[in-house]
Amino acid sequence: MRTVKLLINGQLVNGHKNIDVINPATGKAFMQIPVASEAQALEAVVAAKAAFPGWAATKIEDRQAMLRKLADRLQENAEEFAKILVLEQGKPLAEAAAEVLYAETFLRYFAAFNSSMETIQDDDEMQVEVYRKPLGVVVGIAPWNLPLLIGANKLGPALVTGNTIILKPAPTTSVTSLMLGELAKDIFPAGVINIIADENNLGPILSSHPDVAKVSFTGSTVTGRKVAQTAASSLKRLTLELGGNDAGIVLNDVDVSKIAERIFAGAFMNCGQVCIALKRLYVHENQYDEMCDALANIANNTKVGDGLDNGVKIGPLQNFMQFEKAQKYLGIAARDGKVIAGGAVLDRQGYFIQPTIVRDIDDSSPLVSEEQFAPILPIIKYSDVNDVIKRANNSEYGLGGSVWSSDIIRAKEVASQISTGTVWINHHLHFGPHIPFAGAKQSGLGVEFSKEGISEFTQCSVISVAK
Repeated sequence: MRTVKLLINGQLVNGHKNIDVINPATGKAFMQIPVASEAQALEAVVAAKAAFPGWAATKIEDRQAMLRKLADRLQENAEEFAKILVLEQGKPLAEAAAEVLYAETFLRYFAAFNSSMETIQDDDEMQVEVYRKPLGVVVGIAPWNLPLLIGANKLGPALVTGNTIILKPAPTTSVTSLMLGELAKDIFPAGVINIIADENNLGPILSSHPDVAKVSFTGSTVTGRKVAQTAASSLKRLTLELGGNDAGIVLNDVDVSKIAERIFAGAFMNCGQVCIALKRLYVHENQYDEMCDALANIANNTKVGDGLDNGVKIGPLQNFMQFEKAQKYLGIAARDGKVIAGGAVLDRQGYFIQPTIVRDIDDSSPLVSEEQFAPILPIIKYSDVNDVIKRANNSEYGLGGSVWSSDIIRAKEVASQISTGTVWINHHLHFGPHIPFAGAKQSGLGVEFSKEGISEFTQCSVISVAK
């Protein structure tokens, strides 16, 4: 197996020690990675700060070209990245290949962005111009569920707008991020990109550092609050993309046979470990039994296993801690509802549980009210659409949600009343670099993707001239 190193100040370096990387399909280490010391983390901040003036002064066309070159290199190495991603994260190879492609696509989108001056008034009295200036050093903290894609979503906007960056992936999924550092080393000037791994100990040091201007964090709401607290001392700019408990509402006019597969895919992609996955499904009493049976049938016929094996659709939970949490929710499912598919741990090595469908459960169960982040879907019956809208909104989270109906006008009326950043109609989990992505309530602060998201990596500066 290959080796990887940290990227600090344009050099690939060893950490202060190595740690095992566990393949969740076996529960055993498949390689080791270096982790940075506190001194190395501080060295990365110094390097990024020193590189910032030159990078900010670099022509936008040159910054764009370097980002495109990074996307090219990722494309050239896509097969290796996808296979390593399966080994460190656990997802099926098809999903891993899609993540690599998405990372490349997002980098190309960001590379096309140009934050040029905008004139918002020019008349006989005033000329008002709006400029977008880089902030300085950005810290990007990525989670373990989509490590390469989310890392790219932090690198791209930061770099194209003239910032320098320190990227810190999750300890259990640092390999592909460090591999991206290998590609970036010979493309960008020293210090512009720094990528370090840790043992979940360096985040507070980076997010509280006075020379860091912005933190872009993706992860749990609990950790997001801690990031906000450590960043508050210097009023750093923040983008927080946090947890979700997305509700799907199935109206009483659907054809179950046409939407069941899409609902299942929206709930069980990446073993249910997606912040915007469908995590609780409300179905009208007229279709309830039919929908429960359809989803249970799909679950029972879905192949679970090592992501490198042919035909596998659902891999393992990514890490042992999440595996233990999933088992807790399996117990809650059996206690509070009726398990009609799955409900058990697979009798094999690794962190596998069966895709699980639970019916005859209500909103009071933690399986419904909490974010389970596992391949377990509770299906809740309802009779009144106004009541179910209130129930769907009765959550501290507000990341996404979906409405399913054969009547688009009716679906839009319901969707307009859902208190989330995104509402999908007749699909779930769709996103793209051109589409703003924002969480409501405890699901985050700020916007990612699109012009709005990229602009969050800049300082708005207005020049107003009286004529």
